Amino acid sequence: MKFTVSQGSLADAIATVSKGVASASTLPILSGVLVRAGDGVLEFQTSNYTISIRHRIAAHVEEPGEMVIPCKMLANITKTLPDAPVRFEQSDRQVLISCEKSRFRLNTLDAADFPEFPTYAIEAAVELPTSLLTEMVGRVWRVTSNDKARPILGGVHMTVENNTIRLVATDSFRLAVVDTQVETSSLEGSFELNVPADAFNDALSIMSDQPQIQVGATDTQVVFEAGNTCYVSRRIEGVYPNYKQLIPDSCVTSVKIDVDAFSAALKRVAVIATSNPAVKFEIDAQAGTLSLSSISNDQDLAQETIDVEVEGESGVIAFNYHYIFGCLNVLGREKEITLELKSYAAAGVFKAYDKINYLYLVMPVRI
Repeated sequence: MKFTVSQGSLADAIATVSKGVASASTLPILSGVLVRAGDGVLEFQTSNYTISIRHRIAAHVEEPGEMVIPCKMLANITKTLPDAPVRFEQSDRQVLISCEKSRFRLNTLDAADFPEFPTYAIEAAVELPTSLLTEMVGRVWRVTSNDKARPILGGVHMTVENNTIRLVATDSFRLAVVDTQVETSSLEGSFELNVPADAFNDALSIMSDQPQIQVGATDTQVVFEAGNTCYVSRRIEGVYPNYKQLIPDSCVTSVKIDVDAFSAALKRVAVIATSNPAVKFEIDAQAGTLSLSSISNDQDLAQETIDVEVEGESGVIAFNYHYIFGCLNVLGREKEITLELKSYAAAGVFKAYDKINYLYLVMPVRI
């Protein structure tokens, strides 16, 4: 097996597939990257049995073949090499790597022991601008839960129906929902699936340089494809909670809030709230104000009032300020957000509308 490849292409390929390497495994083969050469193409594969990643690049292949190289070691070597052609030559169970005046010799593993890349038949798929899907996922994936007893909450629930893409995530204390419209031609069948949050985020990060990405569903897998990269992950099995019943269909109070003013005020009030994260929201419909206040365990106090537009009843409610920042920190172009309350004892619902519609429901805390 002999081939030559540019240092830049090699470094990018290793970075792309490295997320598929098992971080802690008793099987040495899972810490390696499968390198397969043939017909002017290099194929790189990694797998941890939950996800599998494949990436292809062009190369000058003199002798085809395949081998498994320790991925971390190969990545460390590649990053230090000059921007010049890198030559690989396999001999028995070793590979010689040379680049200008640098020489390395690494032990390899048997490619026959490497897990086969999953076979799949996509039943339904949607193609979206990568930047759009990345923004949508960025607004919900941190709301997922780490509770091992409820693995279904560790995923992002994705539905594709009637030209609408919707992503939902919840950890039982808060709920995030985003949706947007897509072109009919990019949609192949309606479907829904539970995508592991980390897999969703990782797949988008390694394909971020591609203009479009396809998300496909099989009976047990979710498949991401963009350019020369394919990322396959297991779906999370189970029925997602009926989140729609949590969203109020009416409200007694609606508050339009300037995002910048709100965020700045909350940051100042939160300085006192480090030991007690409850921040009181006092809404005055007559004055058109929202007063934020917090009190520490040592009775230190912080207060700030901002001007808002209020429709409905005045009242007081409190939220964990960490959860409110979880909403504000993912907003992009939005200058205004609306807080809706069905009652001052029920969950608060923050809403923003743009190309991506955003809803964030958060449970109140006692005051």
